[in-house]
Amino acid sequence: MSSVTQMLGVIRVETHVLDDLLVHARITPKTECCGLLAGRDGTISVVLLARNALDTATAYEIAPAELFALFRRIREQKLDHVGIYHSHPDTDNTPSPADIERAYYPDVAYFIVSPRPDAARPVRAFHIANGRADELSIEMA
Repeated sequence: MSSVTQMLGVIRVETHVLDDLLVHARITPKTECCGLLAGRDGTISVVLLARNALDTATAYEIAPAELFALFRRIREQKLDHVGIYHSHPDTDNTPSPADIERAYYPDVAYFIVSPRPDAARPVRAFHIANGRADELSIEMA
């Protein structure tokens, strides 16, 4: 994430991205879905679905071989890694203590999706670094 994005607290996404995240979360309502987000010039335009290797509703992990393959696709398409996403099937879509502890990429946005129909804001984005999570405004590109 660029320092400008961090200062402004805004992440830009193409319109279809939020729909894609919700679809992925809703087709796996009992398991946290997950994946990477890519784009150019700080705008997310590509959703790269992954399989949750933990297969649980309370945590996610992308297997190393799959993660490597996703990063290879990002490079091959000359995109930038701009974000990571996962869902919280049964809880609020704010970062959990585990999400904050395992935020290994401080330069990307972390999106958390709620598949629940009653969610006030089903897709939220955060900058997570140094044990702190700050919400980002999502701006449509």
